[in-house]
Amino acid sequence: MFDFEKFAKIVAELPSKVLDKTIDIIIKDEKALIKARPFRKAEEYIDVLGPGLVTGAADDDPSGIATYSQAGAQYGFQLIWLSLFTFPFMAMVQEMCARIGIVTGRGLAGNIRHNYSRKILFFVVLILFFANTLNIAADLGAMAAATKLLLPSFSFMWCLSIFAIFILFLQIFTTYAQYSKILKYLTLGLFSYVFTAFAVHLNWGVVFSHLFTPSISFNKDQIFLLCGILGTTISPYLFFWQTSQEVEEQILKGELTIKSREENVTPREIRDMRKDTWSGMFFSNAIMFFIIAACAGTLYANGITNIATASQAAQAIRPFGGELTYFFFALGIIGTGLLAIPTMAGSVAYATAETFGWKQGLYHKLKDAEAFYGIIIISMIVATVANYFHLDPIKGLIYSAVGNGLVAPIILFFIVRISSNEKVMGEKKNHAFITACGWLTTVVMAVVGIAVVATMFMP
Repeated sequence: MFDFEKFAKIVAELPSKVLDKTIDIIIKDEKALIKARPFRKAEEYIDVLGPGLVTGAADDDPSGIATYSQAGAQYGFQLIWLSLFTFPFMAMVQEMCARIGIVTGRGLAGNIRHNYSRKILFFVVLILFFANTLNIAADLGAMAAATKLLLPSFSFMWCLSIFAIFILFLQIFTTYAQYSKILKYLTLGLFSYVFTAFAVHLNWGVVFSHLFTPSISFNKDQIFLLCGILGTTISPYLFFWQTSQEVEEQILKGELTIKSREENVTPREIRDMRKDTWSGMFFSNAIMFFIIAACAGTLYANGITNIATASQAAQAIRPFGGELTYFFFALGIIGTGLLAIPTMAGSVAYATAETFGWKQGLYHKLKDAEAFYGIIIISMIVATVANYFHLDPIKGLIYSAVGNGLVAPIILFFIVRISSNEKVMGEKKNHAFITACGWLTTVVMAVVGIAVVATMFMP
């Protein structure tokens, strides 16, 4: 047993200089520990970030950048409030998806198949493949065009092919642990749009006044753009991707069977997932805010109101923001494409494989999950070939938006039903408020889908 009296006597007999020096060292060490705590907390927070951050960042793909750029160029700051409005709905939907994956140990399509009829999945997967492949095609084209902006001597088709091969290589030949880290670091590319917004010297008072003052004009062009913004923000491919990535994360931790994944869910995992998901969706909507703000403060302010592609936005912003702004905007297009395209191709593969009961998951090698990787390869090949036939980026976005508008409400219906079902989720089911917000989002997305179709037939 420790003798406190003997210890106190020894300390009392120490020379005063030694005591003073010891006290100084203790105080310095304590101060160092106090200073280190924020860094330790920051490190812990960064470690928590994963599927939610990647999913949120992947939402800001080159097609989305083109949509947000057009919103800023055509209507100035009028629609910037949407970046605030969509955030809670997007975050709640993605949290439901993530919680389904963690609690059940299955992907979204696997849960729909397990709890409902598989027939509905055939239609959903078909539309998802169609919409995602068009989106991938548009994004690959945008990346190649952005590369030509920075390196004019490079061939468009060569850039297109190199990007497609490189993305396929990462998905097929890297381990999931390596691949997830690469995707996580690619999210840093989106900060280029934050730099762009600050580089063009905006009137932030005006920006924030529009952010908190919703405004909309019910004309054909704005209705379609509104539908495009909502469709590119709350997208079906994100639902499938994040649910399956949460399962992949569990497998990475050693939970190899559905039963073990179901039985080993801890409250901390749910808390970490929520922190990751809400952070990722906040990041996604913040980037939307900065893109709209940058284009409104430069293009709209100077009468440039028609932006068809992300690379066109980069060129148009160049005379007003300078070379550095132009560089950041173009570089962001490439970075977001590298992040978003694997997400889109992967989400189709997860949904298809789970629908038909195939072996699936990026943790598998090619020879062990040939059908799963085959869907990714087919989607990438079709998207690449579409660009060789000079895919119209606007039509690609229109048809992609229509596909998303048709399929999103159907998938949202199942997401809300499954995440609210006590038999499936147990005590980790939705709270009543989350369920109500989920149904509201489903109704809004259904209206968006109808509006997208209606605008195509409006005179």
